[in-house]
Amino acid sequence: MTNLHTTDDGPRDAPVLLLIHGSASSARSWDALLPLLTGTHRVVRIDLLGHGRSAKPDDAAYDVPEQARRAGEALDRLGAGHAVVVGHSSGGLVATALAERRPALVTALVLVDTGPSLDTYIGPQVAFDAGQWARLTDEQIRQAMASAFGRPGHEAPAPLVDDVRGMTFTSFTATQRGAVEYLARQAIPDRLRALGTPVLVLFGEDDRRWRPSSSLAAYRAVPGARVVPLPGVGHSPMLEDPPRTAEALLAFTASPALSRESPARPRP
Repeated sequence: MTNLHTTDDGPRDAPVLLLIHGSASSARSWDALLPLLTGTHRVVRIDLLGHGRSAKPDDAAYDVPEQARRAGEALDRLGAGHAVVVGHSSGGLVATALAERRPALVTALVLVDTGPSLDTYIGPQVAFDAGQWARLTDEQIRQAMASAFGRPGHEAPAPLVDDVRGMTFTSFTATQRGAVEYLARQAIPDRLRALGTPVLVLFGEDDRRWRPSSSLAAYRAVPGARVVPLPGVGHSPMLEDPPRTAEALLAFTASPALSRESPARPRP
């Protein structure tokens, strides 16, 4: 079994939220959001393979469908039954792939600043070779992460810098390549139309990685999608404005269509 680091918080008999971080990040990116969710939900967080405290083998597959398969297996091991799956940035690709692979497992999707297609990307092109990777300073990492926040000058928290530094060059580049390949095969709104899964899209209006106007328009074209723009927020709402992010997420999970779902099974 692949070594995936998993955290499991909140009441075991409450509805399950699975939180999936973006590339070069970890479950710690959700820390500020966690206490706002565990009053009403069982919150499961994972470090995707190659990230955080999970294993980082050089010979593993880091493509999006494989990461989704592992996320589903993590829920299975916890006896979660089914979950609302929340993905930030490229974590939204993994969440979507999990819904494609295991539709009975995914009650609904929440995509947080997940780019809908490659042509909406406006961020910097970040590329390193293996030698550069080994010599990266904290300042270089923070510069590369600057577009993850809406407010210029916002400094990435130290734990997230550590997450980048903790990745291997292989896991970093393979993860980036996997995300590009998944988006190139089919845009996310088209995948959502085929799925028919209830979906909430949260998108910062000051996102500096994905063009907000185009992204919001693409998701609004998905029938039934609930699209919530977040003024004054950039690419990382759960870090930049946790209360507003939690409010929108909890309003969605409390909607009548989702509350009719059967409760998750307690962990054995």
